[in-house]
Amino acid sequence: MKKLYLLAIATLCLTPAVAEDTKKEAKNDSLVFTPVVQNRVTSIKNQNHSGTCWAYSSFAFLESEVLKKHPDMKPEDIDLCESFLVSKTYTDRADRHVRTHGDASFSQGGSFYDAIYCLKHYGLMPEGIMPYPETLYGDSLYNFDSFFPPMEAYLKSIATSDSKKLNPAWKKSVQSMLDNYFGECPVTFTYKGKSYTPQTYAQSLGLNPDDYISLTSYTHHPFYESFILEIQDNWRWASSYNLPLDEFMEVMESAVRNGWTFAWGADVSESGFARRGSKNQCVATVPDTKVTSSVGSDQSRWTGEKAGVKLSEDDAAGEKTITQEMRQEGYDNWTTTDDHGMQIYGIAKDQNGKEYFMMKNSWGDYGPYKGFWYVSKPYVAYKTMNIVINKNAVPKHILKKLGL
Repeated sequence: MKKLYLLAIATLCLTPAVAEDTKKEAKNDSLVFTPVVQNRVTSIKNQNHSGTCWAYSSFAFLESEVLKKHPDMKPEDIDLCESFLVSKTYTDRADRHVRTHGDASFSQGGSFYDAIYCLKHYGLMPEGIMPYPETLYGDSLYNFDSFFPPMEAYLKSIATSDSKKLNPAWKKSVQSMLDNYFGECPVTFTYKGKSYTPQTYAQSLGLNPDDYISLTSYTHHPFYESFILEIQDNWRWASSYNLPLDEFMEVMESAVRNGWTFAWGADVSESGFARRGSKNQCVATVPDTKVTSSVGSDQSRWTGEKAGVKLSEDDAAGEKTITQEMRQEGYDNWTTTDDHGMQIYGIAKDQNGKEYFMMKNSWGDYGPYKGFWYVSKPYVAYKTMNIVINKNAVPKHILKKLGL
């Protein structure tokens, strides 16, 4: 996902119980939400000045997977270390960038599959083992403004070099840059009195990387087959299964109603992704009105600096009907882009009975719902790039069509 910025603010440890107070918190807004179903999530985190939404959202999803496997576990008892994932991912991405002479991009972004790959090949770590927020390079308050550009420039010089033979020392230089910022990834560590490796810690959580699949819905590839989603941050070239839009939506609806969450990758550059000044801030809809949309993915563009129509209650109620053709057109003409990774964990309804997906973001204690958002079903149908979900959450008749 592309980089998204937010000024540093302290994280607030919240659980889904915050959604229970939604009605009270939103009483001054035109829309008032009541949860219909909400599955357990961990506390809100803050990616701050970094393009690591993919890491925070995929780990938010995996943390909920752990909570589902361990019903007696409290949300505060599971907090995965994003620094470990990001460091391992950037090491691999640097290697791919150089091997392809720069054709495979190197950027702050990533994909949900990076977390699944890390789980399978490197393991996981709990928060607090690698450098923590009070250090210069805190995990929950990243600031890549100074750290990332020099590494990016160095890798570009290596990848586009005219050298006939590369000196392998470049890898040590990149690893040193990563270790100096994130800290070294430990081979062993002690957590709550027990000794682990990243692999044994991951095993202790009971997560199986083979349980997770990516789903999408586009017409430039056959339905019920898998293909490599053509987005720059899918640099590992992971495949997604392709579903018709109605079945894609059925999967998401069914999953949440049956106790599952999923990682949600979407375009957030639309004017309907409510911005500062709207009565319905932190609500995403597809108003059935003509508005000017600014293309871009950093947070300021969709929370404060967007010009255009303010979303009213009438706009939220009257949304466009989303078709498969509209989805495809948005993808083909770049009005739907790979902006942001989030987690969908519940369903709520407004005072008019209209239902929305409940979304957990990674921008800290932001907005009237303290980091949580409400996303209309038309918006999800229109602007979802892909989701990563436990295949056991997918209806059996759809799994059968996919050959799973």
